[in-house]
Amino acid sequence: MGKGGEDYGKRENSSTKDSDREVFPAWAKEVQECEKHFDVKIKSGLRSDDVERRRNIYGSNELEKHEGASIWSLILEQFNDTLVRILLAAAVISFVLAWYDGDEGGEMEITAFVEPLVIFLILIVNAFVGVWQESNAEKALEALKEIQSEHASVIRDNNKIPNLPAKDLVPGDIVELKVGDKVPADMRVVELISSTLRLEQGSLTGESEAVNKTNKVVHEDTDIQGKRCMVFAGTTVVNGNCICLVTQTGMGTEIGKVHQQIHVASQSEEDTPLKKKLNEFGEALTMIIGLICALVWLINVKYFLTWEYVDGWPKNFKFSFEKCTYYFEIAVALAVAAIPEGLPAVITTCLALGTRKMAQKNALVRKLPSVETLGCTTVICSDKTGTLTTNQMAVAKFVAMGQASDKLRAFKVDGTTYNPFDGKIQGWLAGAMDANLQMIAKIAAICNDAGITQSEHKYVAHGMPTEAALKVLVEKMGLPERSDVQSASSTNLLSCCKWWNDNDRRIATLEFDRDRKSMGVVVNSSSGKKSLLVKGAVENVLERSSKVQLLDGSVVQLDHNTRTSILQSLHEMSTGALRCLGFAYKDELPVFETYDGDEDHPAHQLLLNPSNYSSIESELVFVGLVGLRDPPRGEVRQAIEDCRAAGIRVMVITGDNKNTAEAICHEIGVFQPGEDITSKSLTGREFMDLHDQKSHLRQSGGLLFSRAEPRHKQEIVKLLKEEGEVVAMTGDGVNDAPALKLADIGIAMGIAGTEVAKEASDMVLADDNFSTIVAAVGEGRSIYNNMKAFIRYMISSNIGEVASIFLTAALGIPEGLIPVQLLWVNLVTDGPPATALGFNPPEKNVMRKPPRRSDDSLISAWILFRYLVIGLYVGLATVGVFIIWYTYGSFLGIDLSGDGHTLVTYSQLSNWGQCQSWQNFTASPFTAGAQVISFDNPCDYFQGGKVKAMTLSLSVLVAIEMFNSLNALSEDGSLLTMPPWVNPWLLLAMSVSFGLHFLILYVPFLARVFGIVPLSFNEWLLVLVVAFPVILIDEVLKLVGRSTSGSLRSTRSKQKSE
Repeated sequence: MGKGGEDYGKRENSSTKDSDREVFPAWAKEVQECEKHFDVKIKSGLRSDDVERRRNIYGSNELEKHEGASIWSLILEQFNDTLVRILLAAAVISFVLAWYDGDEGGEMEITAFVEPLVIFLILIVNAFVGVWQESNAEKALEALKEIQSEHASVIRDNNKIPNLPAKDLVPGDIVELKVGDKVPADMRVVELISSTLRLEQGSLTGESEAVNKTNKVVHEDTDIQGKRCMVFAGTTVVNGNCICLVTQTGMGTEIGKVHQQIHVASQSEEDTPLKKKLNEFGEALTMIIGLICALVWLINVKYFLTWEYVDGWPKNFKFSFEKCTYYFEIAVALAVAAIPEGLPAVITTCLALGTRKMAQKNALVRKLPSVETLGCTTVICSDKTGTLTTNQMAVAKFVAMGQASDKLRAFKVDGTTYNPFDGKIQGWLAGAMDANLQMIAKIAAICNDAGITQSEHKYVAHGMPTEAALKVLVEKMGLPERSDVQSASSTNLLSCCKWWNDNDRRIATLEFDRDRKSMGVVVNSSSGKKSLLVKGAVENVLERSSKVQLLDGSVVQLDHNTRTSILQSLHEMSTGALRCLGFAYKDELPVFETYDGDEDHPAHQLLLNPSNYSSIESELVFVGLVGLRDPPRGEVRQAIEDCRAAGIRVMVITGDNKNTAEAICHEIGVFQPGEDITSKSLTGREFMDLHDQKSHLRQSGGLLFSRAEPRHKQEIVKLLKEEGEVVAMTGDGVNDAPALKLADIGIAMGIAGTEVAKEASDMVLADDNFSTIVAAVGEGRSIYNNMKAFIRYMISSNIGEVASIFLTAALGIPEGLIPVQLLWVNLVTDGPPATALGFNPPEKNVMRKPPRRSDDSLISAWILFRYLVIGLYVGLATVGVFIIWYTYGSFLGIDLSGDGHTLVTYSQLSNWGQCQSWQNFTASPFTAGAQVISFDNPCDYFQGGKVKAMTLSLSVLVAIEMFNSLNALSEDGSLLTMPPWVNPWLLLAMSVSFGLHFLILYVPFLARVFGIVPLSFNEWLLVLVVAFPVILIDEVLKLVGRSTSGSLRSTRSKQKSE
């Protein structure tokens, strides 16, 4: 039981008692002390009454189920957003006003209710999507429970219970483990039944190979990887069997700590950089809307509140509630105009399209906002095992004996997987195997218990990974010339290994043990001759060898020079982070000469006692050694170079040992050749002991953290985030899950990754390929650039709408755009072009630029100025066309008098509220399509009669926004250099938007709902003439922007040269 997570976070509710209880360091205590502490005898186990008492104290051996947020709290949380709250307020006020005006009946009542209902619908859909995403957040905790053992073989009351439910275990229980068992709790190994015990615990600790376990004590301060006398819940026994004492159960286990850390990390999830920017924008928008609404009321207060001055004091106040309500509706219209209602839907659509693009590149995005966050990733914290490496052991080099005893031959081996056809031996001549190489192949094939099978497109090892790698080496070596060709071409995946095993049948095994550090097999060749084949730690095998076999098969004495040469080769391979194994054999076996597996044979009695193995494995003939490793993926080095070019730092955080990790980091380019890495490579514990951890993390270039525990990974991610970095964390194991959850982007491996890691992640790599992350970051940057384009487009459109309403109120003319029309434009008409901007082609140098900072502004001061100018023109154009229709019979040669409408002066239009006092004012009927609009009261000409002018204003607004979408193709590039057809989807979207506008104009029911009428050809001509200048204005502003930025760059370059 490690200290890995004891002080991390704070447990809540029932888990508090576990964290407060002092942990007994069983790994640092002798077996007798452990028996005494837990009040149990290993032979007899706990008594039944003890079990019940302990269950009351410690609870069941299960992981806690954290209660998620209630559905109502999740729903309310969706409204904790400034933009949403403004919309909600606007909808409520609109609904109240519509209800108040409802007594009048008629067509305008329908129009009034459409707006609040549509806004409510938007908010409901938004809340539904948010709740759905939130409710999926805790699946990682459920996946963690699935890796727990279900049953255990337990000794209680002096009886063995073979299938006790694992949840019923309590501290002090005595459990038997055997090959294939999943460990049910954290336990102290008290007795080895087999000579050796190995466990696969890489998913918990990050180690790249199975770990040997013992019952010997270790230092109390040892990290989790060093606790060789402890076995941990959720890990698997791959070799041997033993008796263990349960020390921790449930949330007290190492996997329980991971469970708690995932829960804590999930509670501290932050908004994405874009969400933060939009929230800031929403807050600024609230202030702006408030100021403009107040200004509109101040400008128009004279229309609904009048008074007379008597003796210098204002008296006889008159208040018009009707006109007050009218200007209140204008304020609501301002709120609707200012808010880009369609923005959430367009962002979601763009992100969804981004996930499809990424899926084509093998990056499966689980959470939509991750697409955008990827674009500003500044640091990638990568696990080593299974992410930068293949998590498959492979022989990288082997050394054979030469023609003389002091001459050695070295062979480099290509390939990084268990696929026998992946790579070859450099400089190898097929079939030309001398006697020494044949002996190496024979030992590797026969002194081996592993197997390899093909599952779909993967090659899977069964048994020890190192032994599986040796079998792959045998297949790459091929067979000697004298072999049976038919056997060699067998359909069996390991046909060469099968050939060796058929020729030399194994009749006895000398199991590996931690004392002699070797494994041996006695074989009976087809000629009836017995041999002993041995593999193990090079130093140990060499120590028990007295001779060496040369290239031609001759055997000579192992002298000092030969021993020195072999140890020199071992040193070179070990410093290159290779795990080395030595091979030897022995032909002189008089005791086994007549042995054939018979239990009554005297030799069989020798084999039953492992203490005899060292004497049997003596006077050996040494033949060579091999170097194995978990190799780096071939494409990783280039991916890391791409990260460096893109300004992204790579940090490797692994549970593996320091030397192995440093060698891999040098090989894949995390560290530069000849770079001093003294301060850049630390263990997790060394990092935690640093006085100034943040200074260490600020170093440029790559960093390495080895022997890292889950809490170390989380602390590194947390500190980086505090420094303003946007952190992507990769991993595949259970031990990676808390940090995956805490990072801005958690990236899990799809093939080798555990379900726990996948469920805690934001993105899954379908091909487990580190370079896929770099491709995904590039895609994320392109998507962000496109999102910026349509956000700018939509915001500039909204500025124009606000300017239009403000000018209407400031000039005192009738309302030209009503809220339901603005809502239609924001949601439907603007939607297709904004979405199409998400298809803008990516910039060629997108991965040659440094990442944007998460606090970079969404809109720069210059861009804001540009869109204020554009917005002002939109306001002038929409209000201007309204005034033109009322006051001009023709404009720029376009005849507007064909419908027969009455012309008025600008003074009359701006004082339309005083119409009742005008003498001899009349308004003629006019045509609108097939309709004839007439008036019982001439003053209705400024209310019901404004329907044609409103239609012109709305059509100008739609046309301007279509042209403005072309401006948004590039932030500062001219349409001459980036023409509209670079994004054909935008042209299609513009056609769709115009089509939708025609639909509401020419379908009578929709025209009534939106308060508009059909337009004539001349009126459409006027719309286009008024709308088109927006392109020319923005082209001039872009030119100024390019000129200014160019002069700034030249000034900076001059300053640098000086």
